[in-house]
Amino acid sequence: MHFYAARQPILDKHKKLFAYELLFRDSLDNVFPDIDGDEATSKMIEASQFTMGISELTGNKPAFINFTLETLSQGYPEMLTTEEVVIEILETVKPGKRLLALCKDLHQKGYTLALDDYEHQSVWAHFYPFISIIKIDIQQSDLAEIKQVIGAISAFPHIKLLAEKVETYEEYNQMLNLGFEYFQGYFFAKPEMMKTKSLSPSQMAMAELLYETSKTELDLNNITGVFERDVSLSYKLLRYANSAIFRRRSEISTIKQALVILGSAELKRFIGLMFAVNANPDKPSELINLAMTRAKFCEFVAQELPSKFDVSIAFLTGLLSMIDAILDEEMSIVLEKLPLSQDIKEPLLTKEGLMADVIKLVACIERANWDNTNDIIEKLTLDKDKVIELYNQSLIWADEQTQAISE
Repeated sequence: MHFYAARQPILDKHKKLFAYELLFRDSLDNVFPDIDGDEATSKMIEASQFTMGISELTGNKPAFINFTLETLSQGYPEMLTTEEVVIEILETVKPGKRLLALCKDLHQKGYTLALDDYEHQSVWAHFYPFISIIKIDIQQSDLAEIKQVIGAISAFPHIKLLAEKVETYEEYNQMLNLGFEYFQGYFFAKPEMMKTKSLSPSQMAMAELLYETSKTELDLNNITGVFERDVSLSYKLLRYANSAIFRRRSEISTIKQALVILGSAELKRFIGLMFAVNANPDKPSELINLAMTRAKFCEFVAQELPSKFDVSIAFLTGLLSMIDAILDEEMSIVLEKLPLSQDIKEPLLTKEGLMADVIKLVACIERANWDNTNDIIEKLTLDKDKVIELYNQSLIWADEQTQAISE
């Protein structure tokens, strides 16, 4: 069985990762509107038990999973632990005595319950003692309706509001001021404001390293020299080279030794990741994680393409596809400052060509846009099941790398 799912981050009011919503699909040919909700939930639970653990896909963060009345009645939520799931009651489920009894039982067992795409009805007040989160689609609910919900739950301070489909920082700030605790949408993946700024000396050093490692032939002396000029960067390199993910038998103690042992491919990854992570420390960690997932996915897909493509170039292109959001500047302005090869710059600026299509592909998967995902896969003549497998592997890899770099 193949596991088709996308994860969408849910951030808290400080823009820190709180959880992921898992969006299930049966296949790339059978998109969600044609799948019965009961079947979608049951296959998600089945996959989490027998194909791929939920914690692998969410990096041990809670997973918001949709449940219908039927799947709640069948006890499917209890196949997952209270720590790994938030039970999201679909908006199509009508309030009634049967649902109320199920919610009360799950609440008593320690599960967190959320109402999805909530539209206020007074009957829902009977459920409030057992509900922890109410999700509101801010693109569908106007300000008056949102304020009505806020008033209705005022006597239940344990209920937190989650704003869905938040696409801009203006929307984020508006919902934050209204008292929302959680936010879902791609507001964090767009520049907050346009402003011109220069790169710091450390960022310039990493930009120089990006350029050096984008060359076909690496100049070890040049790269070593750049590291030796930046104490902080040298320290991070040694920490990374000695981290647990490599399972070294002996400790690495010099810059040159670290560069040699890491090897070209791993060195390129490290430098790219360090540039993304340190480019703007104020950005949500999930944005960096998203960039890292894209980078690894592009590297994986480059290996699968019928025409040969440099995997290192693919990795950096995927990573830098988010650099405008990370630095809060237009892509063209950012790339002017970075001494990168045209193979990296061109697809990011023109959005044309093979690597641009791969970036469009991963962006469609992120948003669970399966129609366009399928079209691009066919255009690139890739295997559908393999693509989804590679995306899931990329998610896991990015989570591991984030942890290794932050240690």
